Amino acid sequence: MIDATHCRRRAQGFTLLEVMVAMAIMAIVLVSVYRMQAQTLAMNTATRFYTQAPLLAAGKLAQLEAAATEMSDGQTGDFGDAFAGYRYSISIRDAGVEALGEAGQDLKRIDIIISYNNDEYSYSLRTYLFERP
Repeated sequence: MIDATHCRRRAQGFTLLEVMVAMAIMAIVLVSVYRMQAQTLAMNTATRFYTQAPLLAAGKLAQLEAAATEMSDGQTGDFGDAFAGYRYSISIRDAGVEALGEAGQDLKRIDIIISYNNDEYSYSLRTYLFERP
C-alpha cells in the first residue's frame, strides 16, 4: 500500500535527477540548433559569392573588351561600396599559340580572379581574346 505522505511529497516538485536530465536534453538540442544556424549562414555566404562572382568577372571582362587598347597586366582593385569585401585581380599574358601562325601572336590569355572576405572565397575565370591591331 502507498503511504499518503509519500504521495504528497512526490507531488510537490521535481527531483534533482529529473532537472539534470531535462537540462542535459535542452543543452544537446540548443547546441545542435546553434551548429545548424552557423552552417546555414556559411552556406548562404558561399552561395551568394558563387552567384555574384561570375557576374562581377563577366563585367570586368566586358570592361576589358570595351577598352582593348588600354589592356594592361596586373590590374587589381575592389568593386566599391556596392560589393564591399569583393576584390579582383586581372592577369593578361600572350597565349603564344604556334598553331595559329601570325594570328596566334595577337591572342591574349586573360585570367580574372574574384575574391571575397580576404581570400576566404575565390573564383577564377580564364578566357582568350584577340587583340585588335
